[in-house]
Amino acid sequence: MFMPFVMGPSFLILLPALGLAIYAQYRVKSTYSRYSRVSIASRTTAAQTAKQILERAGIYDVTIQGVKRALADHYDPRNKVLRLSAPESTSIAAVGVAAHEAGHAIQHARGYRPLALRTTIVPLANFGSQLAFPLLFAGMIFRHPTFITAGIFAFSLAVLFTLITLPVEFDASRKAVVTLREMALVTEDELGSVKKVLSAAALTYVAAAAMAALQLLMILSFSRRR
Repeated sequence: MFMPFVMGPSFLILLPALGLAIYAQYRVKSTYSRYSRVSIASRTTAAQTAKQILERAGIYDVTIQGVKRALADHYDPRNKVLRLSAPESTSIAAVGVAAHEAGHAIQHARGYRPLALRTTIVPLANFGSQLAFPLLFAGMIFRHPTFITAGIFAFSLAVLFTLITLPVEFDASRKAVVTLREMALVTEDELGSVKKVLSAAALTYVAAAAMAALQLLMILSFSRRR
């Protein structure tokens, strides 16, 4: 969430994170595009890959569905649904992402605490990100420190969500790589390409966390000046 009313010298704090975010988006799109055109040797689809990984982990109550929006793959722990944007694709990119999302389902089944915490904080983070700007703006207009403090707290919830997301995503990617290798679902060369796809995706989460943390730092700096 960008705070336009704090433009000024402190805005320079955001430039490194902004540059990282732009690079991360470029890298994930270019890497995914490249490896979405290369099929794995086994010709196993993304949906089949996810199903095999889940069954190997003893998970049979997760539904695999397609989602029309590109790069919208995700695991829904509340409904136990794994949604893939290219379930019938045999590409390295689609298979790697499917394995990653299956990693989230395994986290959920095994009670991985960071995932449970992230799931719990989602509504609070969404509420905080929506409420932070109005509160901070009201605090600036009316010069009321209570509004500013409330706005900072609300935005901190959104920042916390981005930070908790990092270990969740890293662990899911690690599980994906290990499982793909152990089950021999891809060759070693293909596994190297899968790592590139997942590393590019992970960079977007790092950029989001850096941007959110620096925005919070900028807001704190602004509030002290006020």
